[in-house]
Amino acid sequence: MIHLSVNINKIATLRNARGGDIPNVLEAAINVQKFGAQGVTVHPRPDERHIRYSDVREIRPYITTEFNIEGYPIDRFMDLVLEVKPHQVTLVPDPPDVLTSNTGWDTKKHKKFLREIIEALRNAGIRPSIFVNPDKEMIKHAVDTGTVRVELYTEPYARVYPQNPQEAIKIYVEAAQYARSLGLELNAGHDLNLHNLNYFARKIPYLSEVSIGHALISDALYYGLENTIQMYLRQLEVD
Repeated sequence: MIHLSVNINKIATLRNARGGDIPNVLEAAINVQKFGAQGVTVHPRPDERHIRYSDVREIRPYITTEFNIEGYPIDRFMDLVLEVKPHQVTLVPDPPDVLTSNTGWDTKKHKKFLREIIEALRNAGIRPSIFVNPDKEMIKHAVDTGTVRVELYTEPYARVYPQNPQEAIKIYVEAAQYARSLGLELNAGHDLNLHNLNYFARKIPYLSEVSIGHALISDALYYGLENTIQMYLRQLEVD
């Protein structure tokens, strides 16, 4: 069974655009779980332009499924995750000024840095995951960091999928098989949506979890959050 973790950053973006507390991030986190998602994801950035560090602390006691916190491991981020102890921390190589995640880690270049961060996470009982491109070399060096999982960056798949699904998926299948052969568990995320998710889920072996935010929250504007989550869960039903 492939788990769906819903990234609620865009709920916070909408709230922050007006100020106040509408829509309510805590209510969104509770409802995401009530409506069937197996996890909640947040990605606090240093400028707190969407999810705030205070949001993370507020919602943590209400997470009854899996809590996944994404982010670049600056000291403040590490202090936060070691305090709230989510089930999983997904390390992403975002500099502070980027709009959204746009590539995976160079796990060879940053191996020592990642190893130290991952050791701290594992010592705290937190499952580490590293955001990587579907590149065998990067996956190979990820093993040396001590990570448990890698999350495949799927924007290139989503970009090519409308023109050539077979070509879009090929490198991801190879990456998934290679990761598994090295003993790594597998997540995926970025630009997965109702149009491309089922094909990805059917073709990628050993997939544990997908993290989806922007597309799902956007679809919820038209279909409602509960209905949208059920629509995404159906896309993940594979034989």
